[in-house]
Amino acid sequence: MVKNIVFIAVSYLLGSVPFGVILSKFKGVDPRKTGSGNIGATNVMRSAGKIYGVLTLLCDTLKGFVPVYLAKYMELPEIFVISAGLASFIGHVFPFVLKFKGGKGVATAFGVFLGLNFVATLLSLFIFIVIVGIWRYVSLGSIITSFSFPFILYLVGESNKTIVISTIIVALIILRHKNNLQRLIQGTEHRLQF
Repeated sequence: MVKNIVFIAVSYLLGSVPFGVILSKFKGVDPRKTGSGNIGATNVMRSAGKIYGVLTLLCDTLKGFVPVYLAKYMELPEIFVISAGLASFIGHVFPFVLKFKGGKGVATAFGVFLGLNFVATLLSLFIFIVIVGIWRYVSLGSIITSFSFPFILYLVGESNKTIVISTIIVALIILRHKNNLQRLIQGTEHRLQF
């Protein structure tokens, strides 16, 4: 039990690593002070460039995926596998190193979901790509895809524990996008430029 709790704590610490801020420093930029002020990949891409944005996306995804993968590899009970993913996500959204002011958690949640259920996550990624491809709003794609994910988990026969924890993550993602929702309604949200 102690080992499992320590593993969850370490998962939170990993999730707290602000890769967006760290990588942007190589460009001499602080994403918290530019664009939307978010430390996620989309704002890093706008403020520091595409390479740093892609690297942030990769790192934020991995810090969600790795704890879940390792917990499964260590054959921890299902509740601890799911909790490790949730802890990593919470670490990204509320990192103690940034006074609990983190990102919106989409990439980290993607990593967590990828570790929990590969097929369901690929289906949700397809939805995201279609939405962003048509309307070019990353926030819209993130919100709709997140909202649909628990239903996809249900359809593929995932356990109730995973669905419940995933729903908590999704609720936090949507809550973190409230400003984006307002801008989408007002027609002032930034479009992704290909």
